[in-house]
Amino acid sequence: MRISSGLSLRNYFLSFISVYALLVFVFAPFIQAAEKSDFVYFGTYTRKGLSKGIYVARFDSSTGTLTKPELAGETTNPSFVAVHPTHRYLYAIGEISQFDGKKAGAVSAFKIDPTTGKLTLLNQVASKGTGPCHVFVDKTGKYALVANYGGGSAAAFAIKEDGNLGESTGFVQHEGSGPDQRRQKGPHAHSINLSPDNRFAVVADLGLDKVMIYKFDQDKGTLVPNNPPFAATPPAAGPRHFAFHPSSKFAYVINEMGNTVTAFSFDSDCGAFKEVQTISTLPAGFTNTSHTAEVQVHPSGKFVYGSNRGHDSIALFSVDQATGKLTYIETTSVKGKIPRNFGIHPSGNWLIAANQDSNNIVVFKVDATTGKLTPTGQEFEVGTPVCVKFMTAE
Repeated sequence: MRISSGLSLRNYFLSFISVYALLVFVFAPFIQAAEKSDFVYFGTYTRKGLSKGIYVARFDSSTGTLTKPELAGETTNPSFVAVHPTHRYLYAIGEISQFDGKKAGAVSAFKIDPTTGKLTLLNQVASKGTGPCHVFVDKTGKYALVANYGGGSAAAFAIKEDGNLGESTGFVQHEGSGPDQRRQKGPHAHSINLSPDNRFAVVADLGLDKVMIYKFDQDKGTLVPNNPPFAATPPAAGPRHFAFHPSSKFAYVINEMGNTVTAFSFDSDCGAFKEVQTISTLPAGFTNTSHTAEVQVHPSGKFVYGSNRGHDSIALFSVDQATGKLTYIETTSVKGKIPRNFGIHPSGNWLIAANQDSNNIVVFKVDATTGKLTPTGQEFEVGTPVCVKFMTAE
């Protein structure tokens, strides 16, 4: 009896181990996928009372599944956000008219909860200009750079080891105007980006029809006019957002007023841009009012995308890898109104569009061969969404 009981116990134990191993084998990929799912952050306007700040959702890049966005951090008009290279912090501009009793917008630093993606406010500083609209964190994670639309200026701020924002380390004030006196009476810095090597800061100024170029000192955080100091776009084009090609040989600026994209060749040694082409983002025959917003290059470097507010679409272009020149392919409806911004997942397989006036976000599948977009059927309500930022799992 002892031997029989012993054998039964042993068999039971071995059976338990076998079942456990089978369960681990079957469910481990799903558990691992859940643990490694990406976060997506959505900046919004809170001024209409439809949202309360920055929202976050989980995204499964293997299936393209997005969870319902939830409030991550409450703050006023965080229309654009940027994630720190360590994924520990997030920075947002605040489009407010006054900060600490002064005429300026705000820049906020948040700590990211690695488990939930929720945000805890660390501190806020003045943006050093009115109407901040864009923020960018440099590759070293030591500086946050901001474009002030209303003030027509750009500034850099130190990022401390604990993620807090420090004093401003660099500031440049733009001067001049453009031919459209209704919208270009003065400078309007609309975005700020750094070159892939972290050496040059590029500021698209809608009011000047210029892409301003600055030498960026990644040790001191200073901004010094480059030689050449700018690249021009066509008159009254209104350059808005900017994107580098993965090869660093080309760059693209989307022109809000002209409904065009200007392609540049880029000399990374001296920071100079040379216009290659300016091409419309709208299909032939469209005559209603529309204005562009976001431009992004596909991670493969094969395609460029630009959003049309009014036509309510995303334009797709193929890229000539030798010259950087664009060829128009098609436009795809964003299934909403006023696509202020969109984000392309680093895998290149997915795109999420943020439709400001219809208060919804829409997920699209990206065809790796053609670049074409197909809606996945996933749509979620988010009040006045204006920015999409992926934070991929490490």
